Parts: sequence; C-alpha cells; structure tokens
Amino acid sequence: MRERLQQYIDGQWVDSEGGVRHNVINPATEEPTTVVTLGTKADVDKAVVAARRAFKTFSKTSREERLALLNRIVEEYKKRVQDLAVSMAEEMGAPVSFASTAQVGAGIGGFLGTIAALQNFEFVEDAGAFKVAYEPIGVVGMITPWNWPLNQIALKVAPALAAGNTMILKPSEECPSNAMIFAEILDAAGVPPGVFNLINGDGPGVGQAISSHPDIEMVSFTGSTRAGILVAKAAADTVKRVHQELGGKSPNLVLPDADFATHLAPTAMGPLVNTGQSCISPTRVLVPREREGEAAAFLSAMYSATPVGDPMQEGNHLGPVVNKAQYDKIRDLIQSAIDEGAKLETGGTDLPPGVNRGYFIQPTVFSGVTPNMRIAQEEIFGPVVTVMAYDSLEEGIEIANDTAYGLSAVISGDPAKAAKIAPELRAGMVAINNWGPSPGAPFGGYKQSGNGREGGLYGLKDFMEMKSISGLPA
Repeated sequence: MRERLQQYIDGQWVDSEGGVRHNVINPATEEPTTVVTLGTKADVDKAVVAARRAFKTFSKTSREERLALLNRIVEEYKKRVQDLAVSMAEEMGAPVSFASTAQVGAGIGGFLGTIAALQNFEFVEDAGAFKVAYEPIGVVGMITPWNWPLNQIALKVAPALAAGNTMILKPSEECPSNAMIFAEILDAAGVPPGVFNLINGDGPGVGQAISSHPDIEMVSFTGSTRAGILVAKAAADTVKRVHQELGGKSPNLVLPDADFATHLAPTAMGPLVNTGQSCISPTRVLVPREREGEAAAFLSAMYSATPVGDPMQEGNHLGPVVNKAQYDKIRDLIQSAIDEGAKLETGGTDLPPGVNRGYFIQPTVFSGVTPNMRIAQEEIFGPVVTVMAYDSLEEGIEIANDTAYGLSAVISGDPAKAAKIAPELRAGMVAINNWGPSPGAPFGGYKQSGNGREGGLYGLKDFMEMKSISGLPA
C-alpha cells in the first residue's frame, strides 16, 4: 500500500497540521491501496497565505509567460501518463487502457483548449465610450470529483493559471493519487511557489474551509447537487463567486425515424463509458411507443455483450464503480425499478458472471419506465439505461425536460431534424448523434446542474473579473 501523507503548499511537500490518515479503497478488490492525510482548516489557512503572497507577482505575468508555463505543464504531463493511469485504475476503477487514453487525454485536452483560448484572448475590449478589462480574480478554491478526476482538475487549474490566479485544490479523497502526481507535474514544470497548492481532505473539513474562507475570492466546485448546495451556503457569507458543475439526468431523445445502428449506437455508449460514471451520461432513452420493444432489444444486445473485468488488465471492458456507497445506491435504484414495475431486459443487481468481489455492476437495461419512477428522476452514475416511451415528439420533449437537472441532452436521429429540436431542450449542452460536447465548447448546465461554464474561451472568462473603464482620453 502506497503512502502519500503530505500536502503541497507553497511549492513544497509538507506535513499536515492536525490531519488524520485515510485509507483509499481499491474498488476492484475492496482492500486499501493508498493512505493519505485528510488535511485541516489550518492547512487551508497556510495555503491561502502562500497563494495570496504569490498572487502579487503571478497576476502581473504576461500572456507569453503564462503560455510558456502551460506548455511546459503539458510536456511534463505527458511524461507521467502511465503513473496517472495506474493510480486511477487502482483508486477509482477506470480500466488502465481507458485511463491511459480517455482519462489522461481529457486532462491534456483541458490544457490544450485553454492554451488555444489564451493565445488570442482580448484582455481589453474597446466598447466605444468605455473599455472592458479582464483581470485575475485572485485566489481560487477548487473542489474536484473522482469520476473524471484529471479532466475536472485541468478544467479549473488551466484557466486559473491562464488568467493569472493562484489556487488551492482539494481533490476527491476517493482517488487522490492522480492529483498528487499532477502536483508533481506542476512542480517539475516550474509553477512558482504558492501559485498552486494541494490539500487532501473531505467535504466537511477542507471543503468547508475552502468554501467559507474570507481570503478566497472564488470557489469552483464539481460534484453532486447536494454537495454543491452546501458549498454555495458556506460561500454565501463572504459573497465569493461560486462556480459549479453539478448533477445530471440527461435524456437521449430518439427521433421517430432514427436508424438505431447509425444514430442510437453511438449515443447509447454514453452510459457504458467510464462505467456510467459521467454527469452527462444520457441514461433516459426516449423512444416512440411503437418502437419501444425494438429499442429495448437493440440496447439489451449491446449492453449484454459489454464485458466487465479487472481494471488493472489491458482491454476494452468496464471496471467497477468507485466505492461501496455508489455500488449500493445503484443496486438500490435497479431494485426500485423492478419493484415499481419496470421490465428488466438485461443485467440486474447481481455481480457480473466470473466476478466474486469488488463493486462491479452488470450493464443493465430497463423498458417500461415511466417518468414518476425513481430511476427516471435520480442520477444513477452506473452502466444503466432506461427506455421510456412517448406518444408524440412534443411529449418526448416534455419528458426530456421533466427533471430537476439541465446539464446536457442528446438527440439521436437525422441531424437536420435534430437541429430544429435542440432549442426546445432545457440543457446547457445538446449533442446530436453523440453523447459528449465538442472540444472547447462551454461545459455546464441549467437548473440544478449548476452555474458557470468550463472549457476553452468560456471557461477562461469564468475565472476572471470584468472591469469597465470610463472617461479615458480620446
């Protein structure tokens, strides 16, 4: 078992002030794989002092200096691909082949998108009678999740650096090692002391301390809506900017004349990728009532053929879900659908064949699901899809919008017809015949899926202050 007991503060690895040890569990074996120290408010205070001191100089760096720094980070990052992949396979269950490509690649993509945005970014816009200046916001607190850990770290750290901010990161205690390797990458790339700080911890401890700290100007959080509400409440007393990407319950609206092999196959991959642990996973497949049986058969064949296995083995298979709490929640939702009268087409609550331990979920398909069922309203975060029937396209759109969330939506079918329907879907992102947004597109949602955007130009602006300057000389 690895020990990673220190925090990264002011450019050095240091012992926590009063922190406690925490075992990270390998979800494939149910045994400890890493031990870290959960930090304290005192650690956060120390990091904030370092960040505020570093802000005085880093905020004045030039575009060229920041671009050079971001490019050095990318080069150092590429040297650690295998280390990053293994850490995620062991701690959150992403199969190592998937972790070394999609998971690691997403982190690189976040930096490359920010580099592209920064190259031609207009820090001062001329608006005639006044000018608008974009400036660093200050010290940014960052709280990131376990499901796409490097992606979410990169989508916060890269724009924060590009904007001239300094920062304190609290990664998920479920899979902290990738974040600690990331800190080593930034150190090797020459990020100045105090600009980037990392403190391991949990939400009630370090998360609360970051969210409520009076000397942190912004908190950027990715995670559940429940936790996001707590972050916003903790931040309210200091009126800091609260930037959030929260839960989702994405619909996959299948058009009446969609060709399943062409249109549904790529979108139905979403709930399988990363073992369904994606906030934009399009788990609600909405189909014309007369095609419900056809859709259920198509998805059942696809899902039942998806292998599940050891995340440390190379290959194109699903790993376990991240921990016992998620495992129990998913199985409870599956059982609730059975109890409420949905038809189980494939999968279920049992372990997959050939597996005798670990938090593995069978790829599961339900038909006959109605909007009032729990499984149609609650975020699943596992490899489970629900087929739901509509009697008219208008009703399909209504069902698609009928959740508390509005992160993303998918349309499967003729692109020209889908383009006309996209404005009707109450979601921050709409993907046609795909389940993920285009690189550099703004990532974020409506309703209880959060506020603010990440990625590319839009993410860069969200990590900056806007200042109007009037009365300038002609």
